[in-house]
Order: sequence, then C-alpha cells, then structure tokens
Amino acid sequence: MDNIKISNTDGIEKEFKKNTTYYDISKGFNLGKDILGVKVNNEVISLEEKATTSGKIEFIDLNDLNGNKMYKSALEFIFEVALKEIFPDLDITYQHSVAKGFLGEIIGDRIITIEDLNKIKSEMAKIIADDIVFKKLNIKKKDAIDFYKKMHEDEKALNIQNISDKVVTLYELKGHYNYFYSDMPYGTGSITKYEIIYLGRNRLIFVIPNKRSNGKLPEYVHYDNIINSFLVGKDWLETLDMKYATSINKTVSNGKIKEFIKSCELVFNLNVAKVVDEITNNRNIKFILIAGPSSSGKTTTCKRISSYLTAKGYDPIKISIDDFFLDRVNTPKDEKGDYDFECLTAVDLELFNNTLKKLINKEKVTLPTYNFISGKKEFSDKYVELKDNSIILIEGLHALNDDLLPIIDNKYKYKIYLSPFIPLNIDRHNYISTVDLRLIRRIIRDNRTRGYSVNNTIHTWQSVRDGEEKNIFPFIHQADVIINTALPYEIGVEKVYVEPLLRSISVENDYYEEARRLLNFLKVFYPIPGEYVNNDSILREFIGGNND
Repeated sequence: MDNIKISNTDGIEKEFKKNTTYYDISKGFNLGKDILGVKVNNEVISLEEKATTSGKIEFIDLNDLNGNKMYKSALEFIFEVALKEIFPDLDITYQHSVAKGFLGEIIGDRIITIEDLNKIKSEMAKIIADDIVFKKLNIKKKDAIDFYKKMHEDEKALNIQNISDKVVTLYELKGHYNYFYSDMPYGTGSITKYEIIYLGRNRLIFVIPNKRSNGKLPEYVHYDNIINSFLVGKDWLETLDMKYATSINKTVSNGKIKEFIKSCELVFNLNVAKVVDEITNNRNIKFILIAGPSSSGKTTTCKRISSYLTAKGYDPIKISIDDFFLDRVNTPKDEKGDYDFECLTAVDLELFNNTLKKLINKEKVTLPTYNFISGKKEFSDKYVELKDNSIILIEGLHALNDDLLPIIDNKYKYKIYLSPFIPLNIDRHNYISTVDLRLIRRIIRDNRTRGYSVNNTIHTWQSVRDGEEKNIFPFIHQADVIINTALPYEIGVEKVYVEPLLRSISVENDYYEEARRLLNFLKVFYPIPGEYVNNDSILREFIGGNND
C-alpha cells in the first residue's frame, strides 16, 4: 500500500513509493533538466511537491505556456541574484515584454559596462552549473510584509498587504528572497537557453525560447520605436509618482481615480492628435494603414483618427481588411486542417485591390461587410467615392504588409502600428505582460460580443498569436509611428468584468491553470467601476458602451 502508480501522457506507467517528489518521478521516467513542472488534474505543480496518489500526470517544459513562465521567472531570479552577488548596491527592475523577450533596467548609482555585464553572466553561469535548488518558502503574510519593508521594497509590502492570502510563497536562492507570479523549476540547472543583450544606459533585453521557436533560442529583432513608446509612457507616469500597481490602488482609495482616468484619456487623445498633425502636414499621404495585434484597439483608434481628420476638413473613408475576407468555404487551412484566418491569403486580395483602384479612379464603389456568422461577404446599396479632400483609412492585421496593396507607392502611405504597452509595474521585479493585457481584453470582448466562453477564447489564443508572429511582427519596422493604446488604469476596470468569467473555469477544464494564473495576477489591483470610463474611451471597445 506504500506504492503508487504514475502514468504519463504517452501511457507509460511506472511504480513509485508514496510521497516521492515529482522531481524524482521525472528522473524515473528518464527525463532531463528540461522538465520544469508537472500538471496534475489540469493544475500545475512544482517538481518539489510529493505524489500521494496514483494517477496520470503531464510533464511540462518551456514549450508549455506555464512552463515558459516558470522558465522566465527562474531566469529573472538568477540574474537578480548574480547581479547582487557581484554588485550588492545595484538592483534590476523588469519592465516590459518585447518581441522574443523582455526589457530590464539595472538601477543604482552605476552605469554598467560590457565588462560588468560579462562578470554578471559568469556568475549566472556558475549558479546554473551548480544546479542550486529553488527553495520554496510559505511565509506568514505579516512576516513577508515586515521583510519587504526592511528591504525598502515598499511596493511589494503593499501588494502583499492588499491581498487576502494569509500565507505568501517566497523563493530563496543563495540567501536572496523574492516572489514571482508563477512557480519555479526545481533547480537552476534547467535554465540553459537565454541571451542577454545590452542596449546601453543599464537597459537589457532578455531573450528566451518560446513555443513558437520550438524550444530554440529565437533571433532577437530590435524595435527602437516600440521601446521608446513604452519609455515615454513610463516617464509620464513617473512624473505623477505612479510607477506601480499600488500607486493606482492608492488613487482609487483616496477618491482621485476619476481625475487620473481623465488624465490618461487626455494623454492618449493628444498622442493620436499629434499623429494626425504629422499626417496632415504631408500632402502626399492618401492612405493611412493601421495595424496591430488582436485586442490592440484598432477599431477605436481608427475612429479617433477619422474624427480628428474630419475636424481638419478631410473626408475620411474607413476600410476594414476583415470585411474583405474570402468566403469561409474558400479560406485556406493551416497544417492542422483548421481555417487560417490570420494569413494574408485569407483576404480576397483581388477584390480589395480592384475596389481601391476604382476608388482612386473616382469611381463609385460599394464596400463589403463580412458576416462572421454566415462566413460570407455582404454588399449593400450604399456607395462611396473619393472626393478631392478624401483620405483612406485601412485597418487590419496585414495593413503594414506591402503585399496587401502593391498598386500604391509607399510615398502615399502612412503606416501606424498599435499595441498596448502598459507602462506600469506590479513591483520592480514583476511587470504587466502586453500579451496578458491583450488576452484579458479579448476574453471580455469575446464574451460580450460573441458569447464565447473563456475556454473558447484561450483555446484559440495561441493560433491567434501564431498568426501575429507570422503576419504582423515581421513588418513592425515599416511603421512610421507607434501608438501605445494601453491605459494605465485599465486593469482595475477590466478586473470587474473578467474575474467572474475566469472563476467560471472549473478544475476539470484544460484551461483551469491559465484562468487561475490570471486571477492570481489580478489580485493586487483594486476594482474600478466601469461607469468611470469615458464613453469614447478605447476601453469601451472591450467592456462595451458608447465608443463612437
């Protein structure tokens, strides 16, 4: 009765003593250090936990969504420890996700050199080679608060104070302590694939493998304009002393959140107005192409630009690429046999270009509307035609791709890339992922507009992201401008809408762990009533209400 039977996803069954750690069980299945955790009944469990009953488990590596987050958290902790071992007076703040990795900045009174960074890397290599166990500690809430106050990391103390948990999980590595919003791998020896790129001025890019790179280290492509867009927003928040989630929470609790919301909306509008000024100062521009990943706010931003152009005496004609989808029966399929709505060939390019040709030739045209229920384009008897003061706005996933509109010379085009780079940290070592922000937006909108469950949205999310990697990110460098569509206060509003949806996911569901992870992330944010949001806010595109 002291033995239990464990089977893996391949159906292989082995017998172990009761209370064997999952780490030792992974060794029993002859698996190496690339195993980061296990999933038992759809719940991710650390390898240091012990198996008490027979059952089926799934070993996870960095190609798994949860495994990838564990890998990233472990690398962050290893770098932090290596930095403090070499330069005790310095610290690292992790700030923002970028393509293929994330941005960090070393803080302190010293600007590091390449030689300094190489010393830190050498210390990291030693920590990894020693395969030190990440020691998991369950600490009483009050003790954790006292610890972080003593360390002068007040934002972490406040985060812990604001959650209802009585026990807080910290990890220890070489006498250093921290918490992250994921479990850790068993030991440092699992973290073997990464690259650290020095941008200068203490800014670093950390590159790690992901599911789309098939476990290999992807090639980093630097986008200065994206990082600059994030830093501009960050600098603005810092002038208001609003660096962390706790700052937003304080604004909620002292009754000043409405004023802050107005400020955020005004800054967004000013940024859009600045772009419109740039467009109208160039008389060559006849086509404004607006692209962005899913849930970046393309529809609202397009409307906002259109309104500003109208106020300046232009006649904007809005065209959505999605309305030119091929009828569903003609849509190409991916390698799994599913319809591939993300590829350029899912668009009726012949009709799209013929329509634009006719418009340019001053002919009247009727624009289609795609019926996503029937999977067919529909045409009305409403015609549009180009006037002398007309300017065409085209929005959609492929708007930056020159293959979409090869008949138009680039000198007549102005390309805009949108994405919500939220310039706010949970604390100095935990930033807000752009991907998570977009996923939360999409969960709310899908449920409101299409009646989709959280399960449906998360299920399709990876294919959506695969499409973005193939069809939009390679063209970001062609954008004339980046518009940051994140609102620093928005997570508090979204929390009100998305928490009930996430809580509806039961433990039997394949996406239970992802729902639980998002709920854990949302815990540190105070809720903000949706009625505080401006009627024309970009946030209305997701939570509903008047955003015309």
